[in-house]
Amino acid sequence: MTAVLEPDAAQRGILQAMLHGSVAFADVEGLDKHVRTAANEFAVVIGPSVPAEAAAELAQWARVHRPDLGVILLRHTVDSNALALALRSGMREVVAARDLAGITTAVQRARSVANAIGQTLLDEAQAAADTARAQVAAEAEHAAAIAQAEAEAPRGKVITVFSTKGGVGKSLVATNLGVALADSGRSACLVDLDVNSGDVAIMLQLTPQRTINDLVGFNGVIEEEGITSILTRHSDNLSIVAAPVRLDSPDQASIEDISKLVDALRRMVDFVVIDTSGVFDDHALCALDKSDVIVLVGTLDIPSLKALKLATSTLEVLNFPKSTWRFVLNRADGKVGLSADEYEKTLGLKADASLVSSREVLAAVNRGEALVHAYPNHPNSKTLVTLATGVAAGLAHAASADEGAPSSRRSGGSRLRLRRA
Repeated sequence: MTAVLEPDAAQRGILQAMLHGSVAFADVEGLDKHVRTAANEFAVVIGPSVPAEAAAELAQWARVHRPDLGVILLRHTVDSNALALALRSGMREVVAARDLAGITTAVQRARSVANAIGQTLLDEAQAAADTARAQVAAEAEHAAAIAQAEAEAPRGKVITVFSTKGGVGKSLVATNLGVALADSGRSACLVDLDVNSGDVAIMLQLTPQRTINDLVGFNGVIEEEGITSILTRHSDNLSIVAAPVRLDSPDQASIEDISKLVDALRRMVDFVVIDTSGVFDDHALCALDKSDVIVLVGTLDIPSLKALKLATSTLEVLNFPKSTWRFVLNRADGKVGLSADEYEKTLGLKADASLVSSREVLAAVNRGEALVHAYPNHPNSKTLVTLATGVAAGLAHAASADEGAPSSRRSGGSRLRLRRA
């Protein structure tokens, strides 16, 4: 539609008769009310009798609030003043009042421009709506991915038994923890990461057909089916991933393979118990980084104390929280001039479990039987079972706390360690 503003009745009648379907107004107030409510209006023809200031004010309003509304100014004389006024106020065209054909053509051009602007605005609105829908879909997809990741997140807990000195009973503690956890009805897997001299299979009288180095054959795709093929079964609830039986094996599992193995095992069993070598090598660091609990083992002698003190200092430098540490003092009853209290004070840790010297321990090892099975009533067996029960209960309590905590507080994946240069 076209609106006409002209105070002169005769001139207004001519313009309205010429512009079929137009509406005419004698004053600005009536026109203003009309264009504010008529969304389909595309042109306003301002007659020659309208003062320049009123025409300019209307054009400036339309330029800001109705960019699709074309303002056409009619003047008896189209001079530089009229053109300057149109330019300053944003009018679409200036036409001589007597040029009836020019007025009609100007209105038609205003219609074309209005249609183009309307289509552009429609496209922009559609694009904005599409963007909003895409954003909502992306957010929904992201939320679904998070939910799926949480659903697929590893459920099992990792317990790493560690010491930087050999011969302190590390493998003894690891194997008996695994057996005790399995005896309690939980599924567990023992992973022997002492790739040079692992003893877990021997201590449980097992003859593994495949070892951890067989991960190489999976070409980086470490999945449950493949892992099952390299497990050696000890009982219904306990299996092991054995260390290599040959030192000259041409293929050795990479740290990436071992990391994927531990992550996959956490989805398969309740507990992954890892026995490590006596050094801070890449295998040990990989295990420690994925651990929920770190069990430190030492014996009542100065070399062991020194090694364990260095180990705890390194763990602190690497930002492993003390709340995840458990300390087992082996052969704590030895009369060697160093008391358990002195040991704990120097180390800065209280022993969570103390094992006494006993020939039954070596007898069980030589028979390839877990101490908690061979001598269930032995003090060391009871201590190891209590340790396993306490660790499991502590991890269950921590898991319950995490479920009620904000997601930003929960751990996600391996932790980033700050290492001293």
